[in-house]
Amino acid sequence: MTVLVVGASGFLGAEVCRQAAAAGRRVVGTYHSGAVAVPGVESHRLDVTDRAAVRALVARVRPAVVVGTPYRYADWAVTADGAAHVAYAAAEAGARLVHLSSDALHAGRPEPYGDDEPPSPIFPYGAAKAAAETAVRAIDPTAVLVRTSLILGEGSKQIQLCRDAIAGRAVLFTDELRCPIDVADLAAAVLELAGTDHAGVLNVAGPDAVSRADLGLLVARREGLDPAGMKTGTGAEAGVVRPTDVRLDSTRAAGLLRTRLRGVGEFLAA
Repeated sequence: MTVLVVGASGFLGAEVCRQAAAAGRRVVGTYHSGAVAVPGVESHRLDVTDRAAVRALVARVRPAVVVGTPYRYADWAVTADGAAHVAYAAAEAGARLVHLSSDALHAGRPEPYGDDEPPSPIFPYGAAKAAAETAVRAIDPTAVLVRTSLILGEGSKQIQLCRDAIAGRAVLFTDELRCPIDVADLAAAVLELAGTDHAGVLNVAGPDAVSRADLGLLVARREGLDPAGMKTGTGAEAGVVRPTDVRLDSTRAAGLLRTRLRGVGEFLAA
């Protein structure tokens, strides 16, 4: 079976490639600017905003599964239009599509968000992720759309941000809550979902909600660092326009998947 990972040079895409290759599958990965650094993976440069190029590559590779992970934080064409192009090409080829979405499309509230709740974006990136979901669901109703949260693991930007804050070079907000997930758990869940017929949106995140400041404390404890100098604040004080309290209820995924979605306190302690 051939697995095509669109966005394989990214943090999650590379882990999906590693796990799929380790399982003995033929893996093809795409990149835009950074090469795919996973042994045994066939790599191709691809601009997802080029619809014809996406269709041509998928037709040439003929994958059974397409995992769509590409995004660019401030680029609507990559995040929204690119997702639509990938969905169209996958449907055209008859491939199973797993599209990666984000909790960023919610506005934020104290109560957890269920799988089927409609997007309520309050900033451009969240709006782009919401538009991507709308396009994917319209093009391929059989696709699974994975809404996830902060993706952690060695090499993640989120862990580096915590280290920077502990060193006094960045600020972690006390009012910005998420449900972090380990990159290995998420990649395993994505590949497991590819082998099911589950369709529609599914929250796949960790069971523990923590603030970014609390995450910084967990990283400090794990790495034996002194958190006394860690810089904290609030998003409101900083004038940041993005969701604050966004908790994903992943109960359905936990019941559906064999992959166990560990809490941040557990996987950071491992």
